[in-house]
Amino acid sequence: MRSNPAIPSFPLTLLVGLFVAGLVISNIIAVKLFAFGPLTLPAAVIVFPVTYIIGDVVTEVYGYRVARRMIWTGFAGNLLAVLAAAAGGLLPPAPFWKGQAAYQEILGFAPRLLLASFTAYLVGEFANAAVLARMKVRTRGRWMLPRFWVSTVVGETLDSAVFLTMAFLGVVPPGALLAMIPTHSGAKILYELLASPLSAALAQALKRWEGVDVFDVDTSLNPFLVME
Repeated sequence: MRSNPAIPSFPLTLLVGLFVAGLVISNIIAVKLFAFGPLTLPAAVIVFPVTYIIGDVVTEVYGYRVARRMIWTGFAGNLLAVLAAAAGGLLPPAPFWKGQAAYQEILGFAPRLLLASFTAYLVGEFANAAVLARMKVRTRGRWMLPRFWVSTVVGETLDSAVFLTMAFLGVVPPGALLAMIPTHSGAKILYELLASPLSAALAQALKRWEGVDVFDVDTSLNPFLVME
């Protein structure tokens, strides 16, 4: 139990920090593609699902208001990283430095892909938090694992659907685009489903440690009410 509720606790501060770091790292390593059986997946799949796990835990314990602020904090951190990488790419390379092309290939972002990624992130994360918050109220806090599963499937599926549509509509045939969505989201969903018992255990431990278990009975799910 923290002594001053006005100061964010260490567990919450740590979770928000890991959430932002996970987003930034995912964007950086997403350019690496690897083979997983018959599938080709971005390396971000090893980190990005962790942001949804943290999102579930924060929403479950601290409520939608705190999760909303965390999601926008993650967005700001990711935007700063992208702008810093772009600014770094514009700086003239030293004559002896031969890494400019590699820098641009790894840290450069196509505007369409960047817009698709940012939009998909906001849609997916807010859908995940909103579904979990409402289901917690409806179930009176019971069935935590099923609530985590449902919110994960909704959030990750919307994330993949929005990203793929915005990034590849007009480039990939519609039928192929639809077929890509379950493939793109499936690995991340499976990752989170396997980790969900640990997520639930962490949430229960935090509730006991913090003395907090927020129910968003009258909370607006408007994602833009950051100051609420």
